[in-house]
Amino acid sequence: QAAVDRFCEDYETGKRETYLIHGVTGSGKTEVYMELMARVLRDGKQVILLIPEISLTYQTVMRFYRRFGDQIAILNSRLSAGERYDQWERAARGEVSVMIGPRSALFAPFSNLGLILIDEEHEGAYKSETMPRYHAREVAAERARLSGASLVLGSATPSLESYLRAQNGEYVLLPLHHRAVAGSILPKVQIADMRAEMQAGNKSVFSRSLDAMLTERLARGEQAMLFMNRRGYSNFVSCRSCGKAVTCPHCDVSLTLHGKNRLVCHYCGYTIPLMKQCPSCGSPYIAGFGAGTQKMEEFTKIRFPDARILRMDADTTAKKGGHEAILEAFANREADILIGTQMIVKGHDFPGVTLVGILAADLSLNTPDYRSAERTFQLLTQAAGRAGRAGKPGDVVIQTYRPEHYAVQAAAAQNYELFYSHEINYRRLLHYPPVCQMAAVYFACGDEALLDECAEMAARRLRESAECIGPVPAPVYKVNDIYRKILYIKCEKCAILDQIRGQIETLAAADTKWQAVQIQYDIS
Repeated sequence: QAAVDRFCEDYETGKRETYLIHGVTGSGKTEVYMELMARVLRDGKQVILLIPEISLTYQTVMRFYRRFGDQIAILNSRLSAGERYDQWERAARGEVSVMIGPRSALFAPFSNLGLILIDEEHEGAYKSETMPRYHAREVAAERARLSGASLVLGSATPSLESYLRAQNGEYVLLPLHHRAVAGSILPKVQIADMRAEMQAGNKSVFSRSLDAMLTERLARGEQAMLFMNRRGYSNFVSCRSCGKAVTCPHCDVSLTLHGKNRLVCHYCGYTIPLMKQCPSCGSPYIAGFGAGTQKMEEFTKIRFPDARILRMDADTTAKKGGHEAILEAFANREADILIGTQMIVKGHDFPGVTLVGILAADLSLNTPDYRSAERTFQLLTQAAGRAGRAGKPGDVVIQTYRPEHYAVQAAAAQNYELFYSHEINYRRLLHYPPVCQMAAVYFACGDEALLDECAEMAARRLRESAECIGPVPAPVYKVNDIYRKILYIKCEKCAILDQIRGQIETLAAADTKWQAVQIQYDIS
């Protein structure tokens, strides 16, 4: 109520601010959104609500439908071109006042916009990876400014960019410290050290504590969710004895396994053969990680043959309506265990779930990306938040080979401030966003030698005015016979990045060899 009152007080006095609603999982952020929307709609204004992917938050959409009915238009990636056109036309004709959808909904043809809401604002889905590259958060801020509208961001695990702005007073911080349902408390979280499990002779994918808790829940007729952390797309190599991943000696990232015998750093290009023993402890138990949900489903059926199991991933939801069918079946208690990737932990509310098992928490922690700790913390916290949401006590087991990592420890404590204090210091030390500006310049060419020459030429020119890293091979170096390299540029001010783009374009215009090279720019 305090969050709603603050917004309404500013709105009624004509103040148009950017607000960050930071609420723990289950704190009632959706209810706050609906109250803010109702206030703006009473004035005849229009509202845009962005959610990461409409099909992953079916329950949320139905809550808005029950509240606002035919005032709502829906956009999502599964609509046909004709269906999308119909929704766009309804908005243009003024037949609807609320547009709900992913980042493309931000461009809804509303002429009297009063409020833009971005739910789960930390999600990577809000960043466009194709041209034009943009972040919905930044575009929403500009559209709100042009329209005289308010902007509200919401998340249990805000992006470092947004939280830093709130700390600096650029955003109004509206905290929600407690869960909304009476008697509902945050779940108890325990960390299972999979190194210790192996030393004890347990070679199962389930730790002993998770196995015991699953057995107990099934006996009591309660539901459980098993989340396989597949946010990391690259295979990495880790030791099962000491838990350490093989990392680049020049960068703070893990090496990526290419093929069966080559390890590569995607940031500086450092390359070594795959070793036979762990370089940290000498153990021969070293291998690539990449277990899948299908394998997990098979193992769970063998271990718990009487359990009713559903699996939710890209394969089982390929058909239209696949997400809704699985989520409805689980909500109706037609299954005891739901196994899935991150799509099962985004905003869903299942009262019967009292146990969440998080498997292979290290998968996203070891991706070659400076945001890997942030993304891991967000995923683990969101997954843990699915347990114990209806008054029943909930338990969460995080299985990891790196239990000492601050992202895992902070997620287990459900403590965002603890994570933020560690991570922002890390970013300051290594000069990464959001404490500085960083751009990536992508060079692509079918001639590998020409690509190397032009990328190096650009790097030499830019080092005179900014800090440069690279050029280095892109994570996928060759695609359709086109070679790709990336040059990373760091500086204090975004205006300098704009000047740098001009310098590269001037350089390219002065030499015909550049005509064969494609150039793209992306701001982190």
